[in-house]
Amino acid sequence: MFRYFKLLGLLILLNFKSYGQSFYNITAIQKIEVHFNDPKWDYMLDTSKLSKEGYVMAQWVKINGVQYDSVGVRYKGNSSYDSTRLKNPIHIELDAYKNQDHQGYADIKLSNCYQDPSMIREVLAYKILKNYMHCPEANFAQVYINNTYMGVYSNTESINKVFCGNHFFSQDGTFIKGNPNVTPSANTKCNLKQLAGDSSAYFNFYEIKSDYGWKQLEALSDSVTNHPNTIANVMDVDRAIWMLAFNNVLINLDSYSGAFCQNYYLYKDRTKHYNPIVWDLNMSFGGFPFLGNLNTSLGSLTIPSMQVLPISAHSTDAYWPMIKAIYNNPLYKRMLVAHTRTMLNEIFVSNSYVTDYNQLKTLVDTAVLSDTRKFFTYTQFQNALTANYSVGSYSVPGIQTLMNGRIAYLQSTADFTVTTPTIAGVNNNATPALNTSVTFTANVTNANTVYFGYRFLLADKFTRIVMYDDGAHNDGAAGDNVYGTNIVMTGNQLQYYIYAENANAGIFSPERAEHEFHELKILQNPLPGQVVINEFLANNKSDVKNEFNLEEDWIELYNNTNTPLSLSNYYLSDENKDKAKFSFPNNTVIQPNGYLIVWADNVSLTGNQMHAPFKLNEDGDNIILSNGLRSVLDSVSFGNQTSDISIGRCPDGTGNFTSLPYPSYGMSNCTVGLAENGSGMNDFLIYPNPANLFFCIRTETINKQTLDITNALGQTIYRNNFSENIIINTSGWQNGLYLVKCNNATKKIIITN
Repeated sequence: MFRYFKLLGLLILLNFKSYGQSFYNITAIQKIEVHFNDPKWDYMLDTSKLSKEGYVMAQWVKINGVQYDSVGVRYKGNSSYDSTRLKNPIHIELDAYKNQDHQGYADIKLSNCYQDPSMIREVLAYKILKNYMHCPEANFAQVYINNTYMGVYSNTESINKVFCGNHFFSQDGTFIKGNPNVTPSANTKCNLKQLAGDSSAYFNFYEIKSDYGWKQLEALSDSVTNHPNTIANVMDVDRAIWMLAFNNVLINLDSYSGAFCQNYYLYKDRTKHYNPIVWDLNMSFGGFPFLGNLNTSLGSLTIPSMQVLPISAHSTDAYWPMIKAIYNNPLYKRMLVAHTRTMLNEIFVSNSYVTDYNQLKTLVDTAVLSDTRKFFTYTQFQNALTANYSVGSYSVPGIQTLMNGRIAYLQSTADFTVTTPTIAGVNNNATPALNTSVTFTANVTNANTVYFGYRFLLADKFTRIVMYDDGAHNDGAAGDNVYGTNIVMTGNQLQYYIYAENANAGIFSPERAEHEFHELKILQNPLPGQVVINEFLANNKSDVKNEFNLEEDWIELYNNTNTPLSLSNYYLSDENKDKAKFSFPNNTVIQPNGYLIVWADNVSLTGNQMHAPFKLNEDGDNIILSNGLRSVLDSVSFGNQTSDISIGRCPDGTGNFTSLPYPSYGMSNCTVGLAENGSGMNDFLIYPNPANLFFCIRTETINKQTLDITNALGQTIYRNNFSENIIINTSGWQNGLYLVKCNNATKKIIITN
């Protein structure tokens, strides 16, 4: 009772954090200002770079006017860096000395547009790539150091553990970067070829970004080199195929596909598959002409030879084992050609890339004009779409000049002139029910084999099965070009695609699969504001216990709509850097205007139990409801918490957060508070609590007890006398809060029938 009066009306101030992505808005130029106290900052950065030391501390960095103090800065890059240059690439680490970030980003990677007359290659290439696979965001920034304009930079999202968490639903997997610290040669490079000796043989060619990984890299290299037919067991093959298609179409050779096999990452996700991630595109579109081959370390290409580079490049070279493994698998080769055709047609034959180029050029025109430190003239910048320019030993092609040649050549090859299958009339049950069989059909012509790829969770890999035109799979008559298969809907939503092939060619539906896919939903996912964090208790010492009879933290969600909503593919976390800590079971539904409780008790259980693998910190923490990636449905940050005082919205779902001296687990937060009283608080035990259909009362005395149970309105709904133990049937009771009074002691119980 004293706690109730002391804390009644206490307002807990909650800070909501914006997770907007405006820092990488491709239609705006960012302004980044850096200030060093020491005027010799350039010498300090050069010294740090050359000696491979850490960061130099800047007094402050401003991003679009928002200031961050005590920030780490250093030069980055290999060929793009030189101590004699006025404009070097920069790495800013906002949290090098203090725990701070800008819109969730602490790493800022700024490239100096080295050897790119257009100054647009990197931003344009990433804009294209994001249509087909996970990749960093990128835009432009104007950079100032100590009030001196350093020029226009490409501003590219860092590939780090946060990136992995935002794209692959985890951030503690093996994390490898193909990045040599010695000059690669013809037969030693970061190409995933197995090397003789132990893991130390790999040290000069890779970086391990996780806490471990050298043994895992050895095992991966063994698989790719010696067991290419099982590559799908260790790698996301579809993402690898998209990467190779992208590298080939855009002549992106400062990559795995080029002479040094560098500038890519591999991240091993929770399915135990490595995901390739493309990095460093400032020399895409032929800006790095070194293809490499078995006999030389470079294999330099002229612009005409870039234009006619075949898809089969390196397909027989032992020193490009990933390309060899994919190209020499007939299924994967046809998929590679299909992805190449899709990218070529959508982006380049359509000429959409020229539209994007011109928009980006217009955006940065004035900033480039005033950039006195750029590597090319303003006239060269203006003409770089079509003009070729010398950069010393070779020429960098005009982007459109290169791509016109690529289009003409690729469309003339046998791979592009053969007859492909067609896929139309993709169909499924319009209104399926959970745990029922659903028939999927498609009209497919010119195909020998048709596959159906499906999954129920975004974090999972697709399972691929065969579709049939045999009249036995709800596909109509045998041989009518209608292919069918049946899938049991064990989740509330299904992602799927169809792939068809003949002896010469393949095609996907949708064509950007597996990156994009069709969907079938039993229930819709919530939009922002429809399902919210409604209440939480971060220091539970109350009678509300989980099914293991433990007093644990809990989080309550509320559905603001009159429609049941699916939480499949949604997650709860206490950490922005890893939003996918707790995955809702794939058949989780939150009822209309209903509540859903998740125990934050650091327990991981299989099945449908709502137990999150984290606890809430009573000294202050975060709660984030999201799709596990960047889409946040709701979030809250809170400070120090008091025992048994929950924080909840009033009105439910839409109101401001306030303290609730009487936690309202699974019921309205705006119910009049009722307090425990009496001197015999521990004279009897109630369990389970919350209760479903029944609960038990146990006492330590054999004397007859008087039992009264009242609802939240103070109405008596049960009265009896008993000795020692009694079981109360609650099957006809309304869900909500009740007070159980046994002689002079009172306890609360939650009914969740």
